[in-house]
Amino acid sequence: MSKSIVLILLSGLLTACATSPTGRSQFIYMSDSEVNQMGLQAFDNLKTEKAQSKNSQYIQFVNCIAEAITHESGGDWELVVFDDETLNAFALPGNKIGVHTGLIKLVDNQHQLAAVIGHEVGHVQARHSNERMSQKTAVSQGVSLVSAVSAPTSALGQLAVSSLGIGAEYGIILPFSRTHESEADIIGLDLMAKAGFDPRQSISLWQKMDQAGKGPQPAEFMSTHPSHDTRISELSEHMPKALKFYQQAQSIGKTPRCTK
Repeated sequence: MSKSIVLILLSGLLTACATSPTGRSQFIYMSDSEVNQMGLQAFDNLKTEKAQSKNSQYIQFVNCIAEAITHESGGDWELVVFDDETLNAFALPGNKIGVHTGLIKLVDNQHQLAAVIGHEVGHVQARHSNERMSQKTAVSQGVSLVSAVSAPTSALGQLAVSSLGIGAEYGIILPFSRTHESEADIIGLDLMAKAGFDPRQSISLWQKMDQAGKGPQPAEFMSTHPSHDTRISELSEHMPKALKFYQQAQSIGKTPRCTK
């Protein structure tokens, strides 16, 4: 019985291999249509539950930036500006983008907001939601498997399953989340540059986010986001390539003029 379960799981692992836009190997277990439907439903719920901004200048500013970014990524996207003072923006599977007014107030210019929107679109392009859900599904099945082949009713069996749950939480899920954040940074940097936004402003943006953060940052190994220092270092390393995209965009007349 246990051998059959293992063979089924191994077969699933072999057929779930994928490659991200940066060339990283991914575990994609769920169908994109299923994940996209989840994103659409979540966005509909947010539009019902959260107040939407009526500030036409903010809406025009964000739409101007998002249209330039999504032109590079492809597809039809829906954008909503939410009346929320938190420093946040997000993109969901199914091509949905949400931007909070608090973030709009924080940024100094179009380039800085483009860095955030490019980053969020990068998550969708790289299918990070699917990958994260697939990881959780695999972890859940792994725990179930251990429960089935061990003695789950014994004290030792319960301890083993509990330990695996903790190990899965901090050993698999969170590190991949940091990988997703770093990968979305690089994809977003290239997207904003190709759209004609100055990629160097991404560093200024994260420095502002760092200053705006209240209290000490959590230790990086316990966080789903890279530390600001790590993020800035990785962006700086990739900057020469992004600047080439930026120069190419400018040379063919891609010069967005989005003002808030």
